[in-house]
Amino acid sequence: MTNKVQNNINGKLNCPVPYSDYKKILLAHGSGGTLTHELITKLFVSQFDNPKLNVLHDSAVLNINGSKLAFTTDSYVVNPVFFPGGNIGSLAVNGTVNDLAMCGAKPLYISAGFIIEEGFSVEDLNLITQTMRKAADLAGVEIVTGDTKVVEHGKGDGIFINTAGIGIIREGIEILPKNCKPGDVILINGKIAEHGIAIMSKRQGFEFETEIVSDCAALNELVEEILNATQNIHMMRDPTRGGVATVLNEVASSSGCGIFIGENSIPISEQVKGACEILGFDPLYVANEGKLIVFVSPNDAEKVLNIMKNHPLGKDSAMLGIVTADNPGKVIIKTSIGTTRIVDMLSGEQLPRIC
Repeated sequence: MTNKVQNNINGKLNCPVPYSDYKKILLAHGSGGTLTHELITKLFVSQFDNPKLNVLHDSAVLNINGSKLAFTTDSYVVNPVFFPGGNIGSLAVNGTVNDLAMCGAKPLYISAGFIIEEGFSVEDLNLITQTMRKAADLAGVEIVTGDTKVVEHGKGDGIFINTAGIGIIREGIEILPKNCKPGDVILINGKIAEHGIAIMSKRQGFEFETEIVSDCAALNELVEEILNATQNIHMMRDPTRGGVATVLNEVASSSGCGIFIGENSIPISEQVKGACEILGFDPLYVANEGKLIVFVSPNDAEKVLNIMKNHPLGKDSAMLGIVTADNPGKVIIKTSIGTTRIVDMLSGEQLPRIC
């Protein structure tokens, strides 16, 4: 390596960067909320700075030889590995499919990397891979490459899965946070917070009259139906870590618009609402794995809502609120008693190891 190249590298590495207000990584840095956002923007984005990354969507959108591709990656560390409604395998496949779909892509191929702790049950691993195959078949994608690493007992907490996914975006579709406009209607395809509460109930051994089941599902078929009906979809996002509140804050910040929602418009089951009250959680910040939030032109809102309600994964779809020119960058909620308050991004860690 030449001295000139080495000096350039050293110069970049020695450059003081205000990358964090913390000297150590906290669990809350993985929450999907404020500290995650700080870590991503101040450290990762500042170091890897490029136009494709800086969009900060669920997938990178790449133009290659005239084709528009979506490319995403994710890691899954859920605890427990098996939960009501799925396991880490179905979560990994569906989560990757959904990240591609939120950019308007047709998901095609997935990779799967396994980090397995010494002593992990081979029977459980077989069940996880079977579930991944079934989930991939249902979503219409193929798992085409992967990697396996085994770490010493006590170093891996069972099993972690990393995935990457590729999909193709057809001409005319551009789904980006900056496309949101005042007047856009915000839709959601069903009841919130079911995944997070299903995980927590299993983890803590809570029992309810009826078992709370994760909403884990692949949303690409529903997204395709929506995009076949209109090109006036400005933004989509699945509210996983950090929940609905964090996604709405991210979109408000990226678009420079305000967002107004109604508490009485938020679909949530009485059982999940009761569980959140007992556990001290705000359901707006609890993770989902089978929900999407759609920002659509007001002219097409009713049509899209009907499409969603007629799909098996959208029968409880509802209008959450609207995008406004008021309160740019902020999310305002009208409460059930008629007052209003600001809904901030998640600042701590409600439910660790949720996905």
